[in-house]
Amino acid sequence: MSAEAPDWQNLPLFPLGTVLFPGGILPLRVFEARYVDMLRACMKTGQPFGVCLIKEGREVGAPAIPHDVGCLASIVDFDMQQLGVLNITARGAGRFRVLDTRADPNGLVRANAALMADDPPEPVPVEFGFCALTLRAILPKLPVGMVPEPHLLDDASWISNRLAEILPIQPLAKQRLMELPDALMRIEIIHKFLGQQGLKS
Repeated sequence: MSAEAPDWQNLPLFPLGTVLFPGGILPLRVFEARYVDMLRACMKTGQPFGVCLIKEGREVGAPAIPHDVGCLASIVDFDMQQLGVLNITARGAGRFRVLDTRADPNGLVRANAALMADDPPEPVPVEFGFCALTLRAILPKLPVGMVPEPHLLDDASWISNRLAEILPIQPLAKQRLMELPDALMRIEIIHKFLGQQGLKS
């Protein structure tokens, strides 16, 4: 048990094989009863749930062990065109750190969690301007709604989060990027990644 006081108690978690970033869009097709029930409860109360990358285990079956840092997710759209299958679109909000967890009898994992500070607004340093140019070029090619407006192409946090989502980066590396407390560190790493991929001169 952490000595840190939780901002969220019994926050329902959805451990996944993907990383959600603040401001990001996450489409989910949900059929496991525990998660359908969880999402219905969130829609009824308007409360978010937590998305965490799986550290050990799988998305289905026995409760998975999540990484310690996740992202709050709020449901922005849903439908149930097929009985027992819930389609939702969630949007990432603030990050949180898991203090401790427990599993309900149905296998739903809940956490006491502490909110992490949001990235402060930071202009994009000149030396990382290629990141903004790259994202500007990518955005028109993406599916409608994948990166909703406003497009903050002068903000280092927004740019680094969107590129981290879109680029072919391994989930664990995305997790490390999401956890970083400094947007300038994140955009610097992504700038280096673009260079390693031969995407900039």
